[in-house]
Amino acid sequence: MKAIVNGRILLPDSEVKGKALLYDERILGIVDEETARAQADEILDAQGAYVSPGLVDVHIHGYAGVDVSDDDPDGIRRMAHGLLANGVTSFLPTTLTVAWETLESVCRSIRELMPESQSPEFDGAEIAGMHMEGPFINPSKKGAQNPDYILAPDAQKVLPFQDVIKVITFAPEMPGGMEFTRTLRQESNIALSIGHTSANYDQAMEAIGLGVCRSTHTFNAMTPLMHRDPGVVGAALNTDIYTELIPDTFHVNKGIFPMMTRLKGNKLVLITDALRSAGMPDGQYENGGQVFVLKGIECRLLDGTIAGSVLKLNFGVRNLRDYGCVPLYTAVRAASLNAAESAHLEGRKGSLTPGKDADIILMDDDCNVLRTIVRGVCKYVKD
Repeated sequence: MKAIVNGRILLPDSEVKGKALLYDERILGIVDEETARAQADEILDAQGAYVSPGLVDVHIHGYAGVDVSDDDPDGIRRMAHGLLANGVTSFLPTTLTVAWETLESVCRSIRELMPESQSPEFDGAEIAGMHMEGPFINPSKKGAQNPDYILAPDAQKVLPFQDVIKVITFAPEMPGGMEFTRTLRQESNIALSIGHTSANYDQAMEAIGLGVCRSTHTFNAMTPLMHRDPGVVGAALNTDIYTELIPDTFHVNKGIFPMMTRLKGNKLVLITDALRSAGMPDGQYENGGQVFVLKGIECRLLDGTIAGSVLKLNFGVRNLRDYGCVPLYTAVRAASLNAAESAHLEGRKGSLTPGKDADIILMDDDCNVLRTIVRGVCKYVKD
């Protein structure tokens, strides 16, 4: 048994001081520090740092030069390792709109990586499944996705990989999209996310009624909130579906953050939507067969189209705290428990609840990650 003492423990709805966190490979409970010191075989002094659940990134395409759609298992392993420094203890490698044969191969690769990543010897965040963003999207809202590989929604292509795909982003207004929604809702536990879509408000509400339970990078690549047609944004804000937000202050102005925290509460999900350029210097990179340029926090195709981000999730948490007018535990929840719930992972991930995996991070006041523990094993310590 292990214990963390002298920390500020972040629960989903509060901050606890003067207590200790007990764990082995799973969370055992929160007890008095005296009890922890008497019972634990190993004591970690947090020295006043925040003791937080590990972050769960449910929408991330790449990191440190790696892109999930490269279909390189070693690359995904490197990505998993790099994310430890950002406090990410589990993630969903996210594909782009590429050739279907490539997507099938990525699915098979991730299927093999998932159990491997649960091993104590695995040097990285746990691979909890995957997020398939596209290819079933609307060409008119493709954003930085490659239009050459867009397909009509087809549930039969997806169902063989329902053990791997935890989230799928699609445009339900496309021909066959509503039937796609209905079939996947009835025959799988895949979380259905509306995105890269030109649906109007009524179409979006119909899809939500059929089983769509989340929206992808809300405000981006979807119909906006207008007074005569509230669009997909209006449907996302007017219902209790989970709503992804890229909190980098570029994709969405920081002035929107307080509104999102008020309107969505525990259904707000922080994501990075990070590309291979995350953690890398400014310059040109490739994304799903398309060239894009990184300059500062902006990623754009050569024609100026906004691509993904280079956000680190721990700093997304800091941005939501600072600009969203919420306490740190609320910002952390948006990147941990809310994220896990949005992908049906909350049974094992997202909070320091007894019985869940001991995914724990220590952070300072600026949300710099000091230590990352995955399933009870310390896998990162800041130099």
